[in-house]
Amino acid sequence: MGFNFSQAAGSFAGVVAIGMALLVSGAADKPLAVIDAGRINIREPDGTLRMVISSAAQAPGIIIKGHEQPHPFRDSAGMIFFNSEGTENGGLIFDGRQTASGERQSSGSLTFDRYEQDQVVQIMGSEEGSVRSAGLIINDQPDAPMDFAALDRARGLTGRAQHQAFVKAHAGGTQRAFVGRAEDGDSELVLRDAAGAKRLVLEVTPEGLAQVEFLDASGRVVRTIDAGHS
Repeated sequence: MGFNFSQAAGSFAGVVAIGMALLVSGAADKPLAVIDAGRINIREPDGTLRMVISSAAQAPGIIIKGHEQPHPFRDSAGMIFFNSEGTENGGLIFDGRQTASGERQSSGSLTFDRYEQDQVVQIMGSEEGSVRSAGLIINDQPDAPMDFAALDRARGLTGRAQHQAFVKAHAGGTQRAFVGRAEDGDSELVLRDAAGAKRLVLEVTPEGLAQVEFLDASGRVVRTIDAGHS
């Protein structure tokens, strides 16, 4: 009797299908202990992307309403969040390494974006050798949605031309508040006006000196209150 390859292949496929069904049904009662993956996309029933968990190598580009374009500098592993329209609106990224010269580097950032804009809330930590900072940052962002295509073109410019192009693309927020550890080692609460100028600084130095500074719009300190003065 001759060997029927098609029939054998069909039988094998049936066995594999039954095995997979048993595996899936068993997984419902006993969760998998480990999943190895370069990227996981979380989607709504209609296919709308809501979250991406990925390695640095497979990090997504800029995705706006489901349409993706390359990201100019995203090179960290993490988790990117998307709103109900499939547009990026925040994320969690992290990295760290020791360079060949021995310098230690680390970074982490949890951000929440304004609608079709950049981040308005950020919890961050950064280390570049002896330069370290960590804290909570609050930003203002332009009212108009960011023009991502114009922003991508602006990256090829330099100096004032680039700054003007960023403004026209409705990019470039203004920091309004920071609380945390500054790069100089001070513990700080910094409040800024709508133009981004520091107007109130509460700080404690590493040595324990506590003071409050009031500044004018040009950045000049107009009044200081320390522990010895009211």
